[in-house]
Amino acid sequence: MTSATSTARVGLDEAGRGPLAGPVVAAAVVIPAEADDLRAAVTDSKKLTARRRETLAARIHETCPHGIALADVAEIDTWNILAASHMAMARALAACGVAPEKALVDGNRAPDLPCPVECVVGGDASVAEIAAASILAKEDRDARMDALDAAHPGYGWARNRGYGTREHREALARLGATPHHRRSFKPVRQALNGT
Repeated sequence: MTSATSTARVGLDEAGRGPLAGPVVAAAVVIPAEADDLRAAVTDSKKLTARRRETLAARIHETCPHGIALADVAEIDTWNILAASHMAMARALAACGVAPEKALVDGNRAPDLPCPVECVVGGDASVAEIAAASILAKEDRDARMDALDAAHPGYGWARNRGYGTREHREALARLGATPHHRRSFKPVRQALNGT
């Protein structure tokens, strides 16, 4: 977390809504005036190479007020993935240390936040603050999935990041579910029920 107290435009995005395993991670980012050149450098994390994303994430960490937070698998299974994503966003905003005048959120559903919210469909490719948040969220979640892969080998999480690839589904059928699998997701339920 980097602290700031002035009002600001905050970008929010998440990583990990679709996977069968792992948390959903959200980030909140303010791009200060002195880091204005960063605006031209950032874009949707999915469009960046891993090396470029890592370089930009380091720069964002160094120069931008930001917060990163998650909602875990138990919260996803209890509340649903959209609600859990919104919880993670609210936590990331709280961790950001800013008094936001507006939150810019990727997508078309507004989380409940203590400030006005503007939803921007495709915002991770068109709004620099959201793009920066997408980079931090993806980098953080990828690192978490790498650690989970080391702890639970066989599912290929370092490669598939918990998404329902053929490799992951076959491992799920063969090895069963871990505590990090989202039991509210149909492919995990089917694997647990042997269907």
